[in-house]
Amino acid sequence: MQPDTLFQLSGPVAMAGWLALALTPFAPRLAQMTASLVIPVILSIAYAALILSNWSGAEGGFGSLADVMLLFTNPAIALAGWLHYLAFDLFVGAWEVRTARRESIPHLLVLPCLVLTFLFGPIGLLVFLGLRLVRGRFATPVAGGAA
Repeated sequence: MQPDTLFQLSGPVAMAGWLALALTPFAPRLAQMTASLVIPVILSIAYAALILSNWSGAEGGFGSLADVMLLFTNPAIALAGWLHYLAFDLFVGAWEVRTARRESIPHLLVLPCLVLTFLFGPIGLLVFLGLRLVRGRFATPVAGGAA
């Protein structure tokens, strides 16, 4: 499959996982299965195929910023990098939803974190961790469970 075609397919696949997370209160098991397992595995398989078939011929590497920039001039390797982001950010988003449910954090408070994780990965994670911190310090303990 051509890199452009795989790129065009990867967006809607990843978005299906993010949509599942946004709608998780309606089907939590399905959302978690989709967003933390099925879609990340599909993206990871495509990533592995791209790396295995293109890595040896790619210029550049990880020794310097210039090497990384050169590495990503190869379309297949750049696509692999994109799939890496899609898979890991979705996996983190699924973790945020699972953690929020376990800690009784309302889903409406998690939604902005998910948007930020989707768009800016580590920033969304930081906001979610901040939400957990605030909820832990200021939340009233629930009878029979942790805040």
